[in-house]
Amino acid sequence: MARPLDTDTVVAFKRDGAVCLRGVFSEWIDTLAEGVERNEIEPSSAFAENVPTGERGRFWDDYCNWNRIPAFERFAFESAAAELAAGLMQAETVQLFHDHVLVKEPATPTLTPWHSDRPYYFVDGTQTISFWIPLDPVSTDTTLRLIAGSHRWERDVLPVKWLAGDDFYPNADDYLPVPDPDADPDQFEVLEWALEPGDAVAFDFGVCHGSRGNPGGARRRAFSLRLFGDDARYVSRPGPTSPPFPEHGMSDGDRLRPDWFPYLIGGP
Repeated sequence: MARPLDTDTVVAFKRDGAVCLRGVFSEWIDTLAEGVERNEIEPSSAFAENVPTGERGRFWDDYCNWNRIPAFERFAFESAAAELAAGLMQAETVQLFHDHVLVKEPATPTLTPWHSDRPYYFVDGTQTISFWIPLDPVSTDTTLRLIAGSHRWERDVLPVKWLAGDDFYPNADDYLPVPDPDADPDQFEVLEWALEPGDAVAFDFGVCHGSRGNPGGARRRAFSLRLFGDDARYVSRPGPTSPPFPEHGMSDGDRLRPDWFPYLIGGP
C-alpha cells in the first residue's frame, strides 16, 4: 500500500505537472532490474538504438512489454503505482497504458530531446501520468528535466523523431516550436532532481521534458509506467502514433479498450 500523499504534493502535480516522490518503489528495484535485463536480451519489435552513427556510447529504449516480461507485469499490477496515480490525478479509475525502458550506457553524450509525450499518443485527458523510475543513482547532470506548467500550454510541443530529428507529423504549424530552456532560462522553470533507486518522478503526459547525456562512468537505467484516469479518451492523430497499437478499432471519444489497456483500479 502506498503511503498517503500530502495535499501539497497533489497541488504541485496539478500546478506544475510533475513532482518527485522519494522512496516509493524501493522494494521493486531488483524486480525492475531483472525485467530490464531480460528486455535487453529479448527485445521487442519496438526496440530502438538512439545514438547517431559515428557518435560514442549507447542509448536504447523499448516499450509495451508488460504482457511478455513478468517483472514488468508484476510491477504494474502489484506495486503502489496505480494507487499513487489515482491520488495524484484525483481519479477513481486507473488504466494501464504502457511501459517504457530507457538505458543510457556510460560515456554516452546523446541527449534526450525536449518533447512532450501527449502528441505522440492516441490518448488525451486531464488525468494522465507517467512514473519515471531510475534503477541507478542519477545526479542533476543526468536526471530527467521537466518544464513546470508546460502541460497547460495552449498547444502541444512539436513532436519529432528522436534519431532523425525531423517532424513526426505533417503540419508543424499546429504545434509550438521545441523549446530550449538552457538558451532562455528566464522564460522557463526547469524541474530536475537528483534521485536514488526507488525514487520516482511523476509527470503529466503533456509536460515537456528531456535529459542530458550520460558522459560519466555509470549506467543510467530508467523504467517508466504510463497510466491514465477517468476522463482519458481516444483521440486520432494526423499519422501513426507512438506506440502505434495497430488495428485497435477505437474511435474519437472512446474510452480505451480494457482488454488492451486493463484497469488497475476501478472499471466498468
